[in-house]
Amino acid sequence: MFAVATVFIAPAGDARSATDLDKVAAALRDDPVFVDPDASDKLPEAEAERLTEQIRAGDVPIYVAVLPEDSSYGGEAVFDRLRSEVGRPGVYAVALGSRFGAASDSDVLSGSTASELAQRNLREHPGEPDRILDGFVADVQSAARDGGGGGYGERDGAGSGSGGGLLVGFLVVLAVFALGGVFLTRRTRKQREREERAELEQVRKAVEEDITSYGEALDRLDFSPSAPGVTQEMLDDYRRALDAYEKAKDASAAAGRPDDMRAVTEALEDGRFALASLEARREGRELPERRPPCFFDPRHGPSVRDVEWAPPSGAPRDVPVCAADATRIEDGLDPAVRTVPTATGERVPYWDAGPAYGPWMGGYYGSYGSMLLPGLLFGTILGSSMGGWGYGYGPGWGYGHSGGDDFGGGFGGGDFGGGFGGGFGGGDF
Repeated sequence: MFAVATVFIAPAGDARSATDLDKVAAALRDDPVFVDPDASDKLPEAEAERLTEQIRAGDVPIYVAVLPEDSSYGGEAVFDRLRSEVGRPGVYAVALGSRFGAASDSDVLSGSTASELAQRNLREHPGEPDRILDGFVADVQSAARDGGGGGYGERDGAGSGSGGGLLVGFLVVLAVFALGGVFLTRRTRKQREREERAELEQVRKAVEEDITSYGEALDRLDFSPSAPGVTQEMLDDYRRALDAYEKAKDASAAAGRPDDMRAVTEALEDGRFALASLEARREGRELPERRPPCFFDPRHGPSVRDVEWAPPSGAPRDVPVCAADATRIEDGLDPAVRTVPTATGERVPYWDAGPAYGPWMGGYYGSYGSMLLPGLLFGTILGSSMGGWGYGYGPGWGYGHSGGDDFGGGFGGGDFGGGFGGGFGGGDF
């Protein structure tokens, strides 16, 4: 499988004639770095040669293509097409005009790791393509070694007759390598544990806001189970809504990793639908269709229809929205977007808050099919961290609620789906 992390970079002017992708792939089979002449301002020849030496000095198959913006490459599809044309597993990095992306076959490096490394170097070296690529290649090589991507091969028996001293020396060297490997593994594990704790606290703030908002919705309900006219169906909806509240609170309290927050938002999504159903029964209206929550803010409850929307510098796509946001968009106003805290404390739209929010969103939307989320999120930072996918969401897409058990390849834990593609998010190459 292949997973993708992509980030938007500053505009690069008008599109120029493109080198055929099959020629790019042919060049990459001979040389790990290809720079189109029309994109040489991004990576001069001397820097490309140095990057080539850096890649060849390691033991990880890495391919870098620096290309001008051109629609013939297919936008996000360039990853899938290039991987297919080259025909070799590896880690691929593509600069396409004003956009940059990195992708990895999971048997070379996990998709989530490739995603994190690409975003890290874009944050650390904004506007410096050579340093971004140098840092990315170095980090990929290091991550592959730490994760078992490389290794020390066994030597043959030549020279074994030179005496016990040589054997002892060789064993000492092996012991040093073994101890070093243990140290690196422990350091990597501890670092990841620290990162997970920080991400958990970051997401916990948003989750607690969601739980509080849901509790306030219950308070506003003003429902008495013993009131005249209350039906068994109403009681069932009410109990389901109350149960969801308790499940969400319990799951939040027990969460030890960001992935655990999915159970919280799954419960809240189910509870919001129960509340909407109860309200419809009380008012004598038709029961709501089981649809995904409002894309702009899941706290708005189930969506009622789809509208066309595009993130900044992104492609339009249909998204499920509540009635209030649909009206705002039709009136030329901005929708009421859910913002969440980032690691710096800044609040941004959740789709630009990074991979820590993957499980959080997965709980809200994952039970509506593995193709929904990629279609909603391509072109956003959160979408870039999800990995490879196919694009199955668009006009006429049908929603089928599955009870929360068929969510693709999982959020935040590796590759998604099994395709090779991706979107472009936010950043500065």
